[in-house]
Amino acid sequence: MGTGDVLVQVSTALMIFLGAIILPLGAALIIGLLVGVLQAATQIQDQTLPQTVKLFVVIGVFAAMMGPMVLPLVRFSSAIFAGFPTMVP
Repeated sequence: MGTGDVLVQVSTALMIFLGAIILPLGAALIIGLLVGVLQAATQIQDQTLPQTVKLFVVIGVFAAMMGPMVLPLVRFSSAIFAGFPTMVP
């Protein structure tokens, strides 16, 4: 297994990670923005409110999208383990 093969596997793993994390990260970004606007409008100065709301939203997104997010990871892991005997000299 050459350096090019390793780079392909690592870049594939990073793309799978990016695809799995983009939904919860986007949800946290949007909710954080909405809570920040709500806090500015109502002049609530509680610093734990945005983190608590974002935590629950991210957990909810992970729970709702767990199947579609994990499926590419399982396929990639299966391909790596199936091809492992050919990778090791």
